[in-house]
Amino acid sequence: MNYARMVIEKEAPEEYGYDRIRYNLSESSIADQKLSDIGLKLPDLTLFYGEHRGDRSLRELIAAQDKDLSSDDVLVTAGAAGALFIIATSLLSERDHLVVVRPNYATNIETPKAIGCTISYIDLAFESGFAVDVERIAAALRPETRYISVTCPHNPTGTMMSRADLDRLIALAERHGCYLLVDETYRDLSYGTRLPAAASLSKRAISVSSLSKAFGIPGIRIGWLITRDAELQERFLAAKEQIGICGSVIDEAIARTMLEQRDAFLGRLLPEMAARRTIVQDWIDGEPLVDWVKPSGGVVGFPRIDVVPDFDLDGFYVRLLEKHGTYVGPGHWFEMPKNFFRVGFGWPTADELRGGLAAISTALRD
Repeated sequence: MNYARMVIEKEAPEEYGYDRIRYNLSESSIADQKLSDIGLKLPDLTLFYGEHRGDRSLRELIAAQDKDLSSDDVLVTAGAAGALFIIATSLLSERDHLVVVRPNYATNIETPKAIGCTISYIDLAFESGFAVDVERIAAALRPETRYISVTCPHNPTGTMMSRADLDRLIALAERHGCYLLVDETYRDLSYGTRLPAAASLSKRAISVSSLSKAFGIPGIRIGWLITRDAELQERFLAAKEQIGICGSVIDEAIARTMLEQRDAFLGRLLPEMAARRTIVQDWIDGEPLVDWVKPSGGVVGFPRIDVVPDFDLDGFYVRLLEKHGTYVGPGHWFEMPKNFFRVGFGWPTADELRGGLAAISTALRD
């Protein structure tokens, strides 16, 4: 494994210093929750080794969100990042091939790079609404392709594929004999129809999610992967056991409490996040230098800055942060051009969001 630090992590706000940022529009999750926010008082837990697959009650709560899934199909991991690491290291070698729809969450790219496999990128285009092109994905497949990597709702654009396209990708993986990996971290934050977990539709599909983004509790490091392929699940379990044996019983107890109140929590959250999305849309409607594809899910969008070719984009990002205290996720975090940036509208307050957006307009004209 030839590890290299991910740019998005080196430049993360927690690395830069929260005290240096006034308007933090770079986060990809809702606001961080406290234990008191979810009404939790920890029981007097016995701090033993937990179930290697994850607490059974927790896995049952996860599986219950979709028909045709059972707790045995679920493996609890150290966040979605842990799930993605297990999948990549279990399925890929330097002799294998991977198809990645880009932009994508950095771990979906950097871990395969560290392994040394061959990667074909299918780049999404602003002009087509960042829509997935199934035909281009099909054309990129090779005999040694192990899996196709997509995210839905998409990070960083917030766009969603249709159910028809999801079904087409699953059928493609089944015909080719590879897997379809769908990073579904934002699935609970869908503003229209929520797609089913891909893993519930086929043994050739693998679903990954977590409680970090949509539920605002990244500090407990709880994610999961789902596959109905029992043999593959055993391989993933073997990887987890060799990495860390099991998860934290404290983290899993908190996760169980959160999922027990999932519907009520999301019932309060979704209207608020939709209102935040409207704040960004209203700003974009009045800002001639910025446009975006309106997100269909999640709490991030990926606006494009429409400026003359010789505009100093590096200087813009420096001014935005150093002069106006506003932090966004620049395009290079996602191997995209500098005139794109990720804006997170779920983490700041509504007033902070408005302040940060106004700062972007000012910095573009400084």
